[in-house]
Amino acid sequence: MEREIPQDIREYPFDLIVIGAGINGAGIARDAAMRGLKALLLDKEDIAGGTTSWSTRLIHGGLRYLEHYEFPLVHESLSEREKLLHIAPHLVKPLPFVVPIYEGSKRGPRLIQLGMYAYDLLSYGSSMDRHRMLSREEVLEQVPGLNAEGMVGAALYYDGQTEYAERLAVENAVSAREHGAYVLNYARVDRLVIEDGAVRGVEFTDVLSGGEFAAHAPVTVNVAGPWVDAVLRGADRPAEEERMIGGTKGSHIVVDAFPGAPNEALYVEARADGRPYFIVPWNGRYLIGTTDFRYDGDLDYVSADEEEIYYLIDETNYVIPEADLTREDVLFTYSGVRPLPYQPEGSTSGVTRSHIIHDHASGSPEMEGLVSIVGGKLTTYRNLSRQTVDLVYNKLGTKPPKCRTAEVPLPGGFTDDFQAFAARFRMESGLAEELATRLLKLYGIRAPEVLDMAGNDLSLKVPLTSPATAETGLLGAEVLFAFRHELALTLSDVLLRRSMVGMGPKVGLDVDEAAAEVAVKHLGWDRDRADREVRDFRDYVRRYKPKQFREAGAQKAG
Repeated sequence: MEREIPQDIREYPFDLIVIGAGINGAGIARDAAMRGLKALLLDKEDIAGGTTSWSTRLIHGGLRYLEHYEFPLVHESLSEREKLLHIAPHLVKPLPFVVPIYEGSKRGPRLIQLGMYAYDLLSYGSSMDRHRMLSREEVLEQVPGLNAEGMVGAALYYDGQTEYAERLAVENAVSAREHGAYVLNYARVDRLVIEDGAVRGVEFTDVLSGGEFAAHAPVTVNVAGPWVDAVLRGADRPAEEERMIGGTKGSHIVVDAFPGAPNEALYVEARADGRPYFIVPWNGRYLIGTTDFRYDGDLDYVSADEEEIYYLIDETNYVIPEADLTREDVLFTYSGVRPLPYQPEGSTSGVTRSHIIHDHASGSPEMEGLVSIVGGKLTTYRNLSRQTVDLVYNKLGTKPPKCRTAEVPLPGGFTDDFQAFAARFRMESGLAEELATRLLKLYGIRAPEVLDMAGNDLSLKVPLTSPATAETGLLGAEVLFAFRHELALTLSDVLLRRSMVGMGPKVGLDVDEAAAEVAVKHLGWDRDRADREVRDFRDYVRRYKPKQFREAGAQKAG
């Protein structure tokens, strides 16, 4: 719904200001609020509107990090994977992976098997099955579409997948608010407030209204991802001084099922450069990626280059010859920038994926009160949050209370028998099996609350009336739920980061107008706003290079 920022927010006694509402920022705000801190979470865009949305959507231990001897990171990741399976079973699920091994591969059978043994050892106590090494014949029986030429075997192991990483961040932010945090998306931090030689808050602009505000707290955590250095420039630091982020760009393509497509995820070594990449069953289709190039371009508009798209197509066609993918098969792409530590030279794959919690006071006394986060993985966000909140308490001169985020489920999570709950919901919801399953995947135990949004208006309990809603499955009730209960402020928020239909085959272009109509009818939008929100959404998804736009352009040209 509409939101207003109180003019006297500058007087509120916050303990902590968090800049950046990606998975790490939302996780920090949740942990802080659950432990009793008065927290303010700010982001210049929407929750999960940056790097969180551009990952390969895996909750994994980082098998390839073993090559760089990052054993503590792998152990941490595997431990956190287990916790996320527990607190968010609707969003995080096990997924089998096959690692094919070919003659001449950079990573041969012995190295792969050694890595698998280490992975199993570091994941001691995991609920997932241990690895199996497969013979050539077993591999081709398991994944018959794989290129058989030079095949010597494969490894089969299990990791986790979160199809909707955006919702993982959204639920953390919702939980933070439920525990007392103040959450403001579309609140751009313009500068850090420095008083008496220390950072004591921020000045920010409400992007939607243009209003200018200030907020104060003894500790500010800069967890803006690729924008960390931009935030620091708001402290009057020279742009070239102590650069912290050296982002690398990762791009993905999304395609429909193709001949030879695997039931498992494939973890493959690229022919062109030896870099590992994934072919992953995802959201009813296949997600293929990612690339890894240093990036110094516009952080607010990152899009896949055609060279990257063809790289991923070519590599897929090589490992699965009958796939025969072409550029026309790409439904859409997405790209983002990893907020890695600045390292101007050397291989990008060698840059650590472990996070760094940097207390600026340790090197600059005048920056007391400021902490910046560099790096951080989707998988380890909860532990990063725990460590950061512990540091905040130390800076406040107080012993940290116990962190409870490993035990308390996210809003849609359920620590009892989630499968029994899901079966009951399917039976009682009155929805078709496919629609009920979709709501459970998105909202978990809050799926009945979504349907409650319909009230007595039964028309909202069926998909929106537009040509392709049967494919997207979007319910009108979800639009209302996003605005009223999940901090959505724009149509793009609803489609891209709440209902997730913007990650469907037509990137939401088939339901955007229908969703806007729900807001007109039930949220009081006027026609001008509805039209503007649809235009803004379509302008945004152009960066995905969706097939829908390519086809529309071809028809117009014809």
